[in-house]
Amino acid sequence: LSYYFAEEIIGLLTAPAGKLYYMRPTEAFFTYMKVALFSGFVIASPIVLYQIWAFVMPALTKGERKISNWLVPVAVLLFLSGILFSYIAVLPAATKFFIGFGTEDLQPLFSVSQYIEFVISFILPFGVVFELPLVVVVLAKINLITSDMLKKYRKYFIFLSFVIGGVISPTPDMFSQTMIALPMILLYECSLFITKYMMKK
Repeated sequence: LSYYFAEEIIGLLTAPAGKLYYMRPTEAFFTYMKVALFSGFVIASPIVLYQIWAFVMPALTKGERKISNWLVPVAVLLFLSGILFSYIAVLPAATKFFIGFGTEDLQPLFSVSQYIEFVISFILPFGVVFELPLVVVVLAKINLITSDMLKKYRKYFIFLSFVIGGVISPTPDMFSQTMIALPMILLYECSLFITKYMMKK
């Protein structure tokens, strides 16, 4: 299904960069396959998460099952929100930043394969990062963490956010690292607010 709409999906992903090129005869074909696999994974993510939940559920207690009933829908929503946020807010800014290094004598000429790899490796981590509030809420629910602990370790998490941003960023520049770290810090603050004021823990 994703392969059938691969051309339209590539059009959406490459919109921030404009016109792209392919350098090898097979490059366009394999790019279509890569986009189809990535899109298929995103579309299938609710089913994949449900299957994981269904596998674990028999081992859970009644109370744990009650918690897990809202876990999968929220996890899917947060994952897709992270990807959407990255595509709408972060990817265009990152692409514009890198294109900005071009001059009259140094024109950007992006390969479609390399650009799609950059986009996928840039967007996908945001889906995972956006799961942070859910992880914190679950840990607070089972009394493993409290708002006081989150406050205490805030400065360490800020440092860790930039380390993680540097590790998962598709490029070694500070801009990409910061664009990943800032949402993580904001989500951490949201988790702290939820734990302290909504869960009273």
